[in-house]
Amino acid sequence: LTRDGVAVLFHDDDLTRVTGDPRTLAEVTSTELESIMSDRGGLIDVAQALEAFPTLRFNLDIKAAAAAETVGRLVAPHGERVLVTSFSDKRRMQALEAASRAGGERPATSAGTATMARLLAAVALGSDRAVRRVLAGVDALQIPERYGRVRVLTPRLTRAAHRHGVEVHVWTV
Repeated sequence: LTRDGVAVLFHDDDLTRVTGDPRTLAEVTSTELESIMSDRGGLIDVAQALEAFPTLRFNLDIKAAAAAETVGRLVAPHGERVLVTSFSDKRRMQALEAASRAGGERPATSAGTATMARLLAAVALGSDRAVRRVLAGVDALQIPERYGRVRVLTPRLTRAAHRHGVEVHVWTV
């Protein structure tokens, strides 16, 4: 989210890697960011992207707490083609709640880190009831193959997710 409250499609928290500028997105306005990015392929904000590409599906990772409410409101009219995710279950839920208040179809969502930890424990315990509870309201698991020494992607996890109608999306390594 930029200083002037515009939700942009930008992977990093700051401009360092892309531009060498150490400022965070929250420190620049959307106009400044657009100018900075003009010679680097440009910039598109969430609202522009959803309108410009009406047939595409979007996977929106809410990286900043301040962006959750805005992104939720923006995706509400496009819920059938948006998956909202975040490492933070709190940010993910804030975006879903904002989308719900704004009307429209509920966007799909994937589990955050805390939900994934509970799911891994439920799978390890072999409790299908606990797995069902953890996966309630979750449409996808977007996971790495491993997280440090912990193997996340396992046949057992995949079977449990699929049994409950949840997709498994594995990150690139």
